[in-house]
Amino acid sequence: MTGGQQSGPGDAHVDGRPLRILFLTDNFPPEVNAPASRTHEHARVWARTGAKVTVITCAPNFPTGKVFPGYRNRLWQRESIDGIEVIRVWTYITANEGFARRILDYLSFMVSAAIAGVLQRRFDVVVGTSPQFFTACAAWFVGWVRRRPFVFELRDLWPESIKAVGAMQASRAIAWLERIEWFLYRRATRIVSVTQSFRQRLIDGGIPASKLAVVTNGADLSRYQPCPKDPQLLQSLGLDGAFVAGYIGTHGMAHALETLLEAAARWNEAESGPLRLLLVGDGAQKPALRQQALEMGLGERVVFVDTVPKDEIARYWSVLDACIVHLRRTPLFETVIPSKLFESMAMGVPVLLGVAGEVRTIVEQTACGLPFTPEDPAALLAVMQQLAADEALRQQLSEAGVRGARHFDREHLAGRMLSVLRGTVPER
Repeated sequence: MTGGQQSGPGDAHVDGRPLRILFLTDNFPPEVNAPASRTHEHARVWARTGAKVTVITCAPNFPTGKVFPGYRNRLWQRESIDGIEVIRVWTYITANEGFARRILDYLSFMVSAAIAGVLQRRFDVVVGTSPQFFTACAAWFVGWVRRRPFVFELRDLWPESIKAVGAMQASRAIAWLERIEWFLYRRATRIVSVTQSFRQRLIDGGIPASKLAVVTNGADLSRYQPCPKDPQLLQSLGLDGAFVAGYIGTHGMAHALETLLEAAARWNEAESGPLRLLLVGDGAQKPALRQQALEMGLGERVVFVDTVPKDEIARYWSVLDACIVHLRRTPLFETVIPSKLFESMAMGVPVLLGVAGEVRTIVEQTACGLPFTPEDPAALLAVMQQLAADEALRQQLSEAGVRGARHFDREHLAGRMLSVLRGTVPER
């Protein structure tokens, strides 16, 4: 804006021209995980508002490590998605499993993205997003070379989360990664955290509060909204006539989904009627979960579905009577808010929450679900049985979730983050 006028929320212009945003992320559609969805839905709003958005990413391959049909892992390829210029660079591609190989994947993207970012002709601000921070390293380097503001979007406390899931113990390597982590926090012009807990953690570590903003995850309310159960899916997946509890998302070490299988094994159909546990998605632990379900003799009680396209996911949400949101029982995960919570709320699906901390406060304040102790199959079984037996309670939680989701509308949240980005660019 010119003439000394202050930029309002969602202002996508600077000095009378469109704000130019360079965004680095190693996950982007057609991938459907939480980082890809957040970046795409924010960038789409920014572009529609008038900003010029360029995303540097890699060939879509998460989580299997196999490049999606229609793409190749090439040095450079360009496309346009929803008004966003997308540049895909070469990376070492591997499945989302195995610490050493994933580090090679992250490092290769860091180098490729840094080179591609420095070569971009014009941009006003560069953003790097986690969970892993090597992408933020590339964004910091691009900002330093080109003398542009660097914004760190903090989605995870990495590498602490590596230790929390037992993938790596405290060591010199972890200490080295932590030094890089805090270097990035100090060098960032602004840090956009997805939780208040992350923000407080950084403040406690000496990062000025003035550098920190919180823009939570949310849901695209134009895509996720209550709808009747999809009859075709009910029939094809064998869900008709059953209470359907589901988990939609990555099947990783952090999620401890064996708890869900153990709860399903304890379900008594004679008392509570038929149960179907629907697990949709992929991840490092999925083969082990399939094998465990087989060994436990769960048969048709547990239904596994591979990752589905984003345009289809609402159909799978529709068939759920309850959504299970679950993470390992560890203090670190009390600071996170799984994004599937907001999609479940928007769809009007009651939440069974196996996560403590900040996310439990949201569930209690919105009255959209029932909490249970993480990694406790008996506790999960109890809330599933309670919900299955009480149709009025299901309706009450559903309606509360839809009301609560309005406070986490992705479009509004994108406007808040755009305001943060705009604030890093000085007017001339």
